[in-house]
Amino acid sequence: MDRASKDALITSLNGDLSKAVAIVVATHSGVNVKALTVLRNQMRKAGAKLKVSKNRLTKRALEGTAYTGLADMFVGPCVIAFSEDDVIAPAKVAVAFAKDNEAFKLLGGAMGNTVLDVNAIKALASLPSLDELRAKIVGVVQAPATKIAGVVQAPASQLARVLGAYANKPAA
Repeated sequence: MDRASKDALITSLNGDLSKAVAIVVATHSGVNVKALTVLRNQMRKAGAKLKVSKNRLTKRALEGTAYTGLADMFVGPCVIAFSEDDVIAPAKVAVAFAKDNEAFKLLGGAMGNTVLDVNAIKALASLPSLDELRAKIVGVVQAPATKIAGVVQAPASQLARVLGAYANKPAA
């Protein structure tokens, strides 16, 4: 790879990482290309990206971003999973993939300026996704409205039953 290609790669990776809201770093020593392709597809479906690059180039790409604290994690063959939208997506997919593949080991990650260890990444992965949280909020907001409608409707239906009973009563 010539110098111009390296500079272009660093610039591209720096742009991606500066937009990222969360990053997960893992080592992939012993994981075959087919499995990494499956992981890449899973990340893409979840709205995240997976990048494999040389550690020296990645460390240079981290400069000027909020994730400069991750530079020490890049030892050996590493991958970076990140997302520009969802904080939980890269962690969730990486943790699920690590359960199925022993050779894939999480090293840590970051959210903004906060560096996360492996346990924090696993805790982040256990949180519900953004869509699940939105559904729960809608359910919580909608539940009181449904109950109010039921309470307001109940006296009207009771009144209708009483009137119906008087209407069906034979004349005395």
